[in-house]
Amino acid sequence: MNILITGGAGFLGTRLALALLERGSLRGRAIRTLVLADLFPASHPALLADARVRADTGDLLERLPALMQADYDAVFHLASAVSGECEADFELGLRSNLEATRRLLEAQRAQQARTGQAPLFFFASSVAVYGSDAAIPLPAVVQDDTLPTPQSSYGIHKFVCEQLLADYTRKGYIDGRAARLMTVSVRPGRPNGAASGFLSGIVREPLAGLEAVCPVDPSTAVALASPDTTIAGILKVVEASREDFGGRTAVNLPALTVTVAQMLEALGRSAGPEAVARVRIAPDAAVARIVGGWPARFESARAARLGLRADASFDDVIAQFRALS
Repeated sequence: MNILITGGAGFLGTRLALALLERGSLRGRAIRTLVLADLFPASHPALLADARVRADTGDLLERLPALMQADYDAVFHLASAVSGECEADFELGLRSNLEATRRLLEAQRAQQARTGQAPLFFFASSVAVYGSDAAIPLPAVVQDDTLPTPQSSYGIHKFVCEQLLADYTRKGYIDGRAARLMTVSVRPGRPNGAASGFLSGIVREPLAGLEAVCPVDPSTAVALASPDTTIAGILKVVEASREDFGGRTAVNLPALTVTVAQMLEALGRSAGPEAVARVRIAPDAAVARIVGGWPARFESARAARLGLRADASFDDVIAQFRALS
């Protein structure tokens, strides 16, 4: 099996690549090649040492003509301009999120016409597709049938791409699977431009002896998932049969609901009050508006039927991060 991961050198892309290589197969077929497409090459030693891995480096939209000369049995489309970037640069969001995804889907449609086989296509969507609209207020708990009404450019891009994926699947061009990922915490490495980035930073930086800024009120509730839970969800979604996946719409992955205050309490239990003292509350209205517009509570029956469960507690999430640090 030949597999492409866009955003393959990023945090989730790297974790997904490592999980696939450790498994050695996908849908019962041995993994022969794993192409990691990103702006920069992968750096994890295990990926650099594996003969099955190939890097394709550069701007995805510019690289697509050369990249898609090969046929892929599966594509994991993780690459995206993140929430804060899309609000700050409208053109960047349109180009990186909408146009890149549309051209990638078109390349897969052309492949299906050549080979007669519909390739697997996984799209990483987001909880940001939800928001409260004046005509359709957001319910206290988001169910699988809650209507998405995104309130940010990023969320709108994700929802539009979900619908494109569904239509290409309906037409038989791909076997499309979309999953709405919760905010992943705790992410290692450097902060990125995501509005939700502080939900990792307020743990990661204090554990490293550094100060961190929290731009929202500590009472703010958020929906989170650990890296392990997120990767397990992605793999379960793509391994499921078409019937078990259920329809063509995106599935909401499980969420752990916590407040920022509860996250800091867990940090204190893990690393002591001195770690919590390194977090400074400095409200940022723009970030608070974006994050506060996302739902914090989910009942994800479809994910549960696939055997997926949320993280048990944020204490467990921190323990997972510290074990890998």
